Amino acid sequence: MDAKKKLSIHELAKMKREGRKIAWLTAYDYPTARFAEEAGLDLLLVGDSLGMCVYGYEGTVPVTMEQCIVHCQAVRRGAPNTFVIGDMPFMSYQQSDQDAVANAGRFLKEAMVDAIKLEGGRRVISRIRAILDAGMVVCGHIGLTPQSSGQLGGHKAQGRTTESARALIEDALAIEEAGAQFLLLEAVPPEVAGFIARRLSIPVYGIGAGPECDGQLLIVSDLIGQFQAFTPKFVKKYADVAGVVTAAMKAYTADVRKGAFPAEEHCYHMLEGEEAGFRELERKYGK
Repeated sequence: MDAKKKLSIHELAKMKREGRKIAWLTAYDYPTARFAEEAGLDLLLVGDSLGMCVYGYEGTVPVTMEQCIVHCQAVRRGAPNTFVIGDMPFMSYQQSDQDAVANAGRFLKEAMVDAIKLEGGRRVISRIRAILDAGMVVCGHIGLTPQSSGQLGGHKAQGRTTESARALIEDALAIEEAGAQFLLLEAVPPEVAGFIARRLSIPVYGIGAGPECDGQLLIVSDLIGQFQAFTPKFVKKYADVAGVVTAAMKAYTADVRKGAFPAEEHCYHMLEGEEAGFRELERKYGK
């Protein structure tokens, strides 16, 4: 089978113009990235959601650059022919344009991602421009922005009032004007997301933002039923990995305890002709 061809930003823009939807997922490790590339996913996001899905944090704020880089490296090895986006963690870009450029550059130099994502609208425009000026590809992210969920009053949908919808539209326009190549909307009403997707010339993707976006993102741990702490309203579970894995572990435990595992077919044996020598060892070292 021919190797998959990685999409470019020009092809993503063309897909929007032609009305072709793209599908992307988060991925945090090598095996998941391999599965995703085999399945034909268009994009992969190494999201700071790894804080909850991999490390068991209560949110994304504790995630570090070092953690993000290591997971991006694993995903790149697993999906060499898929467009990979690195998610800039909390405090990797908030302090200054210089910090933003340096940390965004680490994603490219150390993990060979194709783009970076950062949260925020008009308040991070100078960061977006600085990263773009350094020659990198940027995905904006507005709506529910988990890194600043405290300011939003928790993990709540955004744009549900006229005033907050106006703020989202203005943020989206500012991100496009700054030069970002695409935008992610999270937890936004479909009518607002649809308007933004039609209004912007750059691709607008959604996670919990309705069907009118140019593509959809889901957290892989939600999609496969692996993350059990909570399930957002917008998630559709396509598998029950937690149930399958737990059942397998229970069956293994039961087999070990009753002596059914390992069985003969799971055992190695002495090479032919070595049995007599081993019997001598038993007599020499036995009690």
